[in-house]
Amino acid sequence: MGIIAVYYKKVSEAPLLIALNREEDPERPSLPPKIQSGRPRVVCGVDQKAGGTWAGVNQYGLFCAVVNCPKRVIPEEPKSRGILCRELLGCQNAEEALDLAQRELLTGNYAGGHFLCVDRASGGAVYGGEEIEMEKFGPGLHILSENRLDDKRDDRQEFVRRLLTLQRIDSAISFFAVANRTFSRNPDASGKMGILVKKPNLRTVSSMVVSLTEKTQRSVMQYSAGSLDERPFEEISALLRQVLSTDRAARAAAAAKEAKAREAAAQAAAAAAGTAAVQ
Repeated sequence: MGIIAVYYKKVSEAPLLIALNREEDPERPSLPPKIQSGRPRVVCGVDQKAGGTWAGVNQYGLFCAVVNCPKRVIPEEPKSRGILCRELLGCQNAEEALDLAQRELLTGNYAGGHFLCVDRASGGAVYGGEEIEMEKFGPGLHILSENRLDDKRDDRQEFVRRLLTLQRIDSAISFFAVANRTFSRNPDASGKMGILVKKPNLRTVSSMVVSLTEKTQRSVMQYSAGSLDERPFEEISALLRQVLSTDRAARAAAAAKEAKAREAAAQAAAAAAGTAAVQ
């Protein structure tokens, strides 16, 4: 299980703002987000049991995450949903990742899981429960849990929506402040009106907030390796910025190479013109 909120294309300086809680068996070991080996560069946590991830960002500014959901018919040996999430982070954009997620889930080789893929250009979710469907979303606040996007029948989704819309969000700072209060809320005595899960075999085991901004050096990632009411966010933005800078460095190198090629071509043309004039 888990719950994700995406505030999309509503803040000019930060078109992609994300907050999420991961819910898992507390005995299942995992590692906090770090930069993974290979290309494209990716920053994500790692599930030590299967080797996959529940959420991450790659050098192209693509965010992908998975939340478990119910499914009646499960293969005897299902493929890892976390591994698929890692594979989605190998894509260059959200459209490509959504297409890959849908094709993989249509094989029927996975237990239930919804996959959210979003970048600065587009976003959506692929539902991997009883039916395999893709749903795109536009600007605004979108929430995904074990139920579909923006399901008004989902009490937790509606609780998150209510708290995230109580005050105006006009910056990454204001989003983080509201998300921190929202995603650290314990249920009340009746077991409702809260977000954190604290059952014996299912608990909120980590939280994350991400801001992907137009300027790489202002992008932010914070992570809590536990229940957010007990363990506050830690700053890990340097990892995110390093990953995002990979793409910038690659573009700069490509531009330099192209400029050098143009200069060489111009020199060759000038030399050819000079030879022709002499003749």
